[in-house]
Amino acid sequence: MKSTVETLSPTRVRLAIEVPFVELEPSLRKAYREIAQQVTIPGFRKGKVPAAVIDQRVGRGTVLNEAVQEAIPQNILAAIREHEVKTLGRPAVEITDFTDGEALKFTAEVDVRPQLTLPDLSTIEVTVDELQIDDSEIEDQVGNLRERFATLKTVERPAQEGDYVQIDLAATVDGEEVPGGSATNLSHEVGSKQLLPGLDEVLVGMSAGAATSFVTQLVGGDFAGRDADVAVTVRTVKEKQLPELDDAFAQMASEFDTIEELRGDLRQRVERVKRVEQIYAARDKALDQLVEAAEVPAPDGVVSEEVEHRKQAMTDQLERIGASWEDYLASEEKSEADIDAELTEAAGKAVKIQLLLDTLADAEDVQVSDDEFGHEIVHRAQRAGMAPQQYYDQLARSGAAGAVYGDVRRGKALGLVMERITMKDSAGNPISMDAIREANEAEHDHGHDH
Repeated sequence: MKSTVETLSPTRVRLAIEVPFVELEPSLRKAYREIAQQVTIPGFRKGKVPAAVIDQRVGRGTVLNEAVQEAIPQNILAAIREHEVKTLGRPAVEITDFTDGEALKFTAEVDVRPQLTLPDLSTIEVTVDELQIDDSEIEDQVGNLRERFATLKTVERPAQEGDYVQIDLAATVDGEEVPGGSATNLSHEVGSKQLLPGLDEVLVGMSAGAATSFVTQLVGGDFAGRDADVAVTVRTVKEKQLPELDDAFAQMASEFDTIEELRGDLRQRVERVKRVEQIYAARDKALDQLVEAAEVPAPDGVVSEEVEHRKQAMTDQLERIGASWEDYLASEEKSEADIDAELTEAAGKAVKIQLLLDTLADAEDVQVSDDEFGHEIVHRAQRAGMAPQQYYDQLARSGAAGAVYGDVRRGKALGLVMERITMKDSAGNPISMDAIREANEAEHDHGHDH
């Protein structure tokens, strides 16, 4: 095999490959063997059909084609190794010349990793917003906790917004019962709009034992789009009572003895979340700066593959909730071209960051231990709800284990970036990576209940 490499752009090369016919012989023999296994020709045992008979029945062209299909990827690999090309994505192949008995000539265009010059990480400085916690945020947290410990108490008065009522419902259309349109002893929060349109309006002012009816338009079932008469009877009216915000509440709702300690803990949690958000904001800014400083180009082929991948994921997600692309575009008030442009921009950015981190990982000789790789597999298996071994086998079968390895390695390279750059907030305070470590420790200490 002879091959030459031509650079088309910083991110794309064209390999021109020539394979002498004699080197195609092994592939040709294999093609004859495989076709002999597949065809049934009277008078010959399966797999024992001579080449001449296959040429006559199936055609020499079919056999040559099969041999070439097998030979091309092998020769591309050999050429890539020979020229030490760092490829990305799938090659686009074009056969330029092939006749029986002659050399096979073809070209393969493929995206490659661009040569990047990395800036000195210690020169990168990013500034993010100062951390601010409003008292109202803490009170929101306290309020949520109070809601969780609310109790319901029966009251002898007409229902008002926010009360809980036990009700019976019966829907009819022209005197005919609506299938599934009746319910007894249903618990409903007045004003929550969780049930039928019009119901909340009639419930306000009704007392226990009162009955009334109202008209609502049905959305589903056999009578969809028709008006239904709904009879509603109120059985009980209950008032939601929130516990007093005192030390007794703190003891009931948390591991703390006083309400002040509880507020302090909630403040710490809010602060921890915000510190982590600060670090993520600094990370994004640092990566943007690095991509710009290193003038990272985005390989078109890889970006369009990534766009396809993201589009497919969106399609799958829409299908799962029973929606179509049209619904989605309408709800977002965007055209398909808008979505494509957004995806292309996001994918381009993601690919550039990957290239940057891969280059850094090479420059710093970042290694991934079996332990680190195993840890990531366990983590992903948990997220996918699978046993780690089963998850890994599936990865290995689909050839995606290498991609996970690459992700872990890039993650370690990103860690290097975060340790070496200078991060501060708008008031000039330095930002450290401690918040991430504390958040991780807190997660391990408390399990995953927060």
